[in-house]
Amino acid sequence: MRVLRQKVSLLVSLGLMLFLCCWRASGQQKFEPTVESLNKHSLPEWYDDAKLGIFIHWGLYSVPGWAPLVHPEHDFDNPDYIVNDPYAEWYYNTMRIPGSPTQKYHWEHFGKDYNYYKFADTFNRDIEKWNPDDWATLFRQSGAKYVVLTTKHHDGFTLWPSTTPNPVLPKDRQHAGRDLVGELTASVRKQGLRMGLYYSGGYDWTFVPGPIAKKEDYKTVQPQSAEYGRYVDDHMRELIRRYSPSLLWNDINYPSSGHPLEIMAEYYAAVPDGVVNNRFGVAHSDFTTPEYQMVDKINPRKWEECRGLGRSFGYNRAEGEAETIAPGELIRLLVDIVSKNGNLLLDVGPESDGTIPTVQLERLRALGDWLRINGEAIYGTRPWVRADGLTSDGEQIRFTRHGNSVYATVFGEPKTGKVKLMAVRAKPSSQVKVLGFSNAVSWKQEGPDLIVDIPDRVQSKFAYVVKFED
Repeated sequence: MRVLRQKVSLLVSLGLMLFLCCWRASGQQKFEPTVESLNKHSLPEWYDDAKLGIFIHWGLYSVPGWAPLVHPEHDFDNPDYIVNDPYAEWYYNTMRIPGSPTQKYHWEHFGKDYNYYKFADTFNRDIEKWNPDDWATLFRQSGAKYVVLTTKHHDGFTLWPSTTPNPVLPKDRQHAGRDLVGELTASVRKQGLRMGLYYSGGYDWTFVPGPIAKKEDYKTVQPQSAEYGRYVDDHMRELIRRYSPSLLWNDINYPSSGHPLEIMAEYYAAVPDGVVNNRFGVAHSDFTTPEYQMVDKINPRKWEECRGLGRSFGYNRAEGEAETIAPGELIRLLVDIVSKNGNLLLDVGPESDGTIPTVQLERLRALGDWLRINGEAIYGTRPWVRADGLTSDGEQIRFTRHGNSVYATVFGEPKTGKVKLMAVRAKPSSQVKVLGFSNAVSWKQEGPDLIVDIPDRVQSKFAYVVKFED
């Protein structure tokens, strides 16, 4: 018995030592609310590995669900871009610009005196039809690894029952009638995906109404009052405390009267493997967020392209097949982004009752089908020594790597039973495969180029992947 007690005592001592080591190690991960301290936060592998997320813009603007189609290229600097804004989630702003197409649409369909926030009645009625499990299942099937939901857009309406009251809006029009944030968070996590939350800290048109009608207004309409700073801080703390989001995705800016560095430090303490984007107006972030823009080479810093399946983030009933990215183009977009060290945050714009437009569903399903065969070339990969290349037929190639394996994704279908990858060398001992086929294929090195036999039936008309060892 004495020997047993000694063994137990030894085990307890060892356990205590292990606990203290872990405690000290975890203590070293505490962050102070300074840029210097926060910059020590390492990008978590899960985010770098994920590659594909789903963005969701859903709110009062989903009820009218309309924007003009004048600017397909998102030429933000065009002088008349604001009055013809293609973003349907900016409906409340654009409907108040005299003579704008959105104002005309609003007057014709709802009346000149119809207040935007009356859409809350329709939205709260429509969301009773919504099933969060259906969304979460679809997003998993699309191949996404994380989801980011708008919790509050620029109109100030929240998708969760905030305990921080809005000083302007009536009580029954401040937030959704269901806890849409909480319900979707639970469903997404059941599917094994990460959940992130978007919040508009830079604009809130209930505090500074605007409208933004000219370029100079982008700055002047950002609320900076002490009251608004407290409001945003309180909202952020609510979201962190209630939902522990894996991503904290702020938009536009953070009020100068708020405390973004404190919020980030508190967030990392609550969610150590969380990430924050670069729109907090401070010098710290885990990744950058170009919008409807691409990079032309490998970026050593992690970035995330955010864009809609169409020209808008929010639901726009004016958009159809022609305004929605084609399946092949979408697949090539994802591959290109990943080859250059990026993630794609791909937006869906649901109708007010949660219905995702058919044209968007088709794109998500096509992307998922392709990833089920070729996802090995995407998930968990890192950039190779270069991002792009060509075949001898002039087809574009994008490269990724995982360990010693290199993946050459060739855009388009094979023209013959062979493909020549220009300026690509494989080791003499390399096994070469085409993803989707279990057996290795024949290949040969012809000078600087790699010639690979392609099976008769490649299972994608959009792109196929050749795998070899570097």
